[in-house]
Amino acid sequence: MKYWQEKYETMPREELRKLQGERLAWQVKRMYEKVELFRKRMDEAGLTPDDVKSVDDLKKLPFSYKQDLRDYYPYGLFAVPMSDIRRVHASSGTTGKQIVVGYTDNDLEMWADCFARMLIATGNDENAFVQVSYGLGLFTGGFGAHDGAVRIGATAIPISSGNTQRQIQTMIDFGATVLCCTPSYAMYLGETIEEMGVKDQLKLKVGIFGAEPWTEEMRQQIEEKLGLKAYDIYGLSEIMGPGVSYECEYQCGMHVCEDNFIPEIIDPDTGEVLPEGAQGELVFTTITKEGFPLIRYRTRDICSLNYEKCKCGRTHVRMNKPQGRTDDMLIIRGVNVFPSQIEEVLLKVGGGVTPNYQIIVDRVNNSDVFEVEVEMTEQLFSDGVKGIEKFEKIITENLRSTLGIGPKVKLVNPKSIQRSEGKAKRVIDKRKLK
Repeated sequence: MKYWQEKYETMPREELRKLQGERLAWQVKRMYEKVELFRKRMDEAGLTPDDVKSVDDLKKLPFSYKQDLRDYYPYGLFAVPMSDIRRVHASSGTTGKQIVVGYTDNDLEMWADCFARMLIATGNDENAFVQVSYGLGLFTGGFGAHDGAVRIGATAIPISSGNTQRQIQTMIDFGATVLCCTPSYAMYLGETIEEMGVKDQLKLKVGIFGAEPWTEEMRQQIEEKLGLKAYDIYGLSEIMGPGVSYECEYQCGMHVCEDNFIPEIIDPDTGEVLPEGAQGELVFTTITKEGFPLIRYRTRDICSLNYEKCKCGRTHVRMNKPQGRTDDMLIIRGVNVFPSQIEEVLLKVGGGVTPNYQIIVDRVNNSDVFEVEVEMTEQLFSDGVKGIEKFEKIITENLRSTLGIGPKVKLVNPKSIQRSEGKAKRVIDKRKLK
C-alpha cells in the first residue's frame, strides 16, 4: 500500500499559495458568520471577509490567543453546531482553566491524513506495528497517532501511557516496529529496558516523539537506548494535535502540512511578520478545519521556517525545532533562560549524569535563587564525594557559560527524580506561589 498525498506535499509553491489563499478566504468568511469573537475583532479592525483574497492578506487579520479559549470555555469558539462535532479533546488545565477543542468528521479525516504522512515519511507502510504510548484520553496525542496508523493500513497497538513494564512486554510480544510517545517517556522506557536486559528482543525501527521540547543530544541517547531512529513531530491541541508538522527521512526540519495550516513567524513583542529565515514566535492559521478553526493563533513557540525544497521532494515549508516558548522562558536576575538550554548542557556533559533534572527558582530577600537538580548515574554515585563535587563544578561552569548566569547545581541520587509517563515537569518556579 502506497500512501502519500503527493497532490499536496509536492505541489509547486505558486500553486500551493493559490490554494492557501482560496481556503483562507473561505475560512475567514465562514468564521465571520459563525464565530462571535472573530467577527467582533474583524469589525474593530475595520475589516470584512471581502478584504481577504490571498495569503498576502493574512497579515491584516487579528491574532487569537490561548486566553480566548479559556474565556469562551467550553464551546464558545466552535464554528459548527454541537450536533456536527464528533469528538472533543481538552488540555490538562495545569496552568489555568483547561481548553476544549472539537472536531467534525472531516476534521478527524484531515488529522488522520496528517499523521499518516508522518508515518510514510519515516519509512512505514501497512506492515508496521505502531505502539501508541501517548495518552488515549482528552489529551490529543494518542488518537492522532492511532488514526494515522489505521489510515496507512498499519496495525495500531493502542496501549496508551503508563504501566512501563507492561509497555515493554507488549512491545516484545506484539512485535512493535514504531513507538509513539513523549521523548521523556521514551528515555524512561530505554532505562527500564536496559535494567530488564531485553533490548535484543525488540523489533523497534522508528520512534515518533513529540508533545514536549527535546534536544539533539537527547535524540542520540534515545536512539542508542531503544535501537531505533528517532523522529520529531509537532502539534498542539488548539490547531489539531500531533501531525501539524513532521520530520522526513532527512531530518532537516519538520514539514508543515501547508494545505491545512499556514505558518507565520512574528516578532513576539510587536506582532510584526518577520522575513523568511528569521527566528521569532510561530503563528498558525487553520484553513480547512471546520469545528474549531483559528486565525493567526499565537503558539508562543520560538522557531524559524525554511522555505527551500527538501531533498525528499516535499515542497512544504519546514519549521526548525522550537528553541523554547515565550511562556516557558524564565527571567532570572534579568536573564532569559529556557529549560532546553539547560538540557543541552547536561547531555553534552554526559558521563556522570542523566537527562533527568529539575529547575527550581525561588526568591529570597528580593533576590532570585536558581538551582538545578541533576540525577547522577550509578557509576558517579559510587565514586564518592570528590567525584560528585568535581562534576557539580563542571556543570556549573558550563551552565554559566551558556546562560550567562550561574545556578547552584546539586547532583541527586540515581532515580530520585520522578519519572513522567506524559509530559515531563522540568520547572518549579516558587516565585509564582508567593
